[in-house]
Amino acid sequence: MEASETTTGKQPSRLFDTYVRMPVSLVKGEGPWLFDDQGHRYLDALSGIAVCSLGHAHPRLAAVIADQAATLLHTANIVHIPQQEALADALCDISGLDRAFIANSGAEAIECALKLARRHAHIRGIEQPAVLVASDSFHGRTIAALSASGNSAIQAGFGPLVEGFVRVPFGDLDAATRALNDNRQIVAVLVEPIQGEGGVRPAPAGYLAGLRAACDQHQALLMLDEIQTGMGRTGRWFAFQHEDGLLPDVLTVAKALGNGVPIGACLAVENVAGLLSVGSHGTTFGGNPLACRVGLEVIRIMREQNIPGRAARLGQYLIERLEHALAEVPAVVDIRGRGLMIGIELTEPVAELKDQAMDQGLIINITRGNIIRLLPPLIIDETQADTIVETLARLIKKQFPG
Repeated sequence: MEASETTTGKQPSRLFDTYVRMPVSLVKGEGPWLFDDQGHRYLDALSGIAVCSLGHAHPRLAAVIADQAATLLHTANIVHIPQQEALADALCDISGLDRAFIANSGAEAIECALKLARRHAHIRGIEQPAVLVASDSFHGRTIAALSASGNSAIQAGFGPLVEGFVRVPFGDLDAATRALNDNRQIVAVLVEPIQGEGGVRPAPAGYLAGLRAACDQHQALLMLDEIQTGMGRTGRWFAFQHEDGLLPDVLTVAKALGNGVPIGACLAVENVAGLLSVGSHGTTFGGNPLACRVGLEVIRIMREQNIPGRAARLGQYLIERLEHALAEVPAVVDIRGRGLMIGIELTEPVAELKDQAMDQGLIINITRGNIIRLLPPLIIDETQADTIVETLARLIKKQFPG
């Protein structure tokens, strides 16, 4: 037997070993359903981690992808790209911000936000700027985004990290205010309205508004990472819109914007967007006609079908059904979330539930070891929500009898 072959005759993957992959190959999707290479069907309660909010193989998205691929895939950002300009208009319309930089991913959107913070510091004459971030946060895998994140496990072995981040407990407005009062080098605050990787933890009521007031007092930028919470996931276009009158200076979005086609964006109010001038930032593939046309179609579909409103209604239904089904299970610490971004916290690690759910035809995710994270497509119906509840209740009760 050749050294490159396994005992089954199949060659081992030549991919980097950066993921623990489940023993299934998914090859087809249809709405909220996924199919493996053996023909088994799975209800997707993860959406590729909040990406495929309109489900899989959406016919309208497939049509615009095919049409644009046959028309024009790419041109450099040295010319006007009509689809990119139209997408910027649409994103600013649904967010209330003024300008957009279109990138390829959430991590790139975060990099753009951090560069805005650094340029803001430069204009103010601050030579050693800092950005206030939160514990248990996650902002991406590039070195700067990794440094901003509050997860030592994903930072291990990648030092030295980028300097200039001050960390406070998530949701603690007093701690954030004290940090801004005590450290005049802080030029921006970067937080998630709901921590996703951190355990589906919504910010307390009034927290974001309090950060807005504190940032205004100290001439700091309020930067919100809505890469996971944006595009209708929480029942509004963006999670910050649950607080009336609130507007950040900078907003990052990605994931569901392309429904699987890689795209991200950094949005900003006018005076902050103006901090970046010609030549100060750029991208090769970001804002290409294909990705932008898909993003536009995603927004059109979500508008026409009121997808944010659907997420609010189905999310409330799913939480109520979970609370009822798991009311007598002492191991359930909390069921929380907003819209169709829901976490079920348990008393003990339950990594094995992911595989057990897969065996039952349900795709879920476990974060922080003991929290089931549900991010189903925003197009699910009540029958599919019931299936999620019934499957999880059965597995959790089996795992924690009595």
